Amino acid sequence: MAEKLNKDKLICELMAVTLLALLAACTFHPRTLGAERQQVQIVAFGDSLFGLCRDETGVPAQVGKALDKSVFNAALGGTYISRADSERRMDYAKDSLSLVGLSKAVAAGDFGVQQTVRIRESNTEYFSGVIDELEKVDFTGVEFVLIQHGVNDYYSGVPIANPDDPYDEYTFTGALRSSLKALHKANPDMRIILVTPTYSWHIASGLTCEEFDAGYGVQEDYIQAEMQIAEEAGVELIDVYHDVYPHERWEDWSVYTFDGLHPNEEGRKLLAGIILDYLQEQPY
Repeated sequence: MAEKLNKDKLICELMAVTLLALLAACTFHPRTLGAERQQVQIVAFGDSLFGLCRDETGVPAQVGKALDKSVFNAALGGTYISRADSERRMDYAKDSLSLVGLSKAVAAGDFGVQQTVRIRESNTEYFSGVIDELEKVDFTGVEFVLIQHGVNDYYSGVPIANPDDPYDEYTFTGALRSSLKALHKANPDMRIILVTPTYSWHIASGLTCEEFDAGYGVQEDYIQAEMQIAEEAGVELIDVYHDVYPHERWEDWSVYTFDGLHPNEEGRKLLAGIILDYLQEQPY
């Protein structure tokens, strides 16, 4: 009798294990398995300079329309090039939405971490939708990527470089190097174009970007570092920092921005025009 009970128990345990395995196979499958891949010609990464305005007056939208190419705006306002929280390191969820975090997800084809992030901050309601759609983009068919990033790294005082580790993702240049490497891995033939941050005014402190220093230099220092990485990595760069916005007087902040940083409609038109002029002069 005891032998029969042990046998029945073993059979039940085997059945339970089999059912659990089947349940796991049905439940934990890649989200993109069987999903239709999205064919896009231009992908734009960035912060709020690209991401805040997402209608037809947004810079990526204007560029795509003028070139008659499909464009996906993957810019997320408030994000950095780098991973920002050096204390918590890799367990800080928002860092997965940085340029380096997204670039590595693109290269790996795995947005699992990004899909778990829920940001409770204003003007981030669109984040989850962007991640959902970015995950579907077929990067093997992307013609070129625009990357307009870095102003948040500067204003938050992210270190520019780590002399002991050129790929330190908690530094501005290290994260940028890592991002470009990951995107090249996703598509070696894809054209990558960096777009510098614009000249800016830190209204809260009453200082311009030539004066405000959060600990690692003024904005020019970050721009020069970005230019160096572009040359080092062999990628293109469009400079919209120098000789674009007038800044002889403090009041000039209102000419092309609505708060000293984010471009107003005229500012977005100006930036889109500069990018288009460059692309027409440097055709693919």
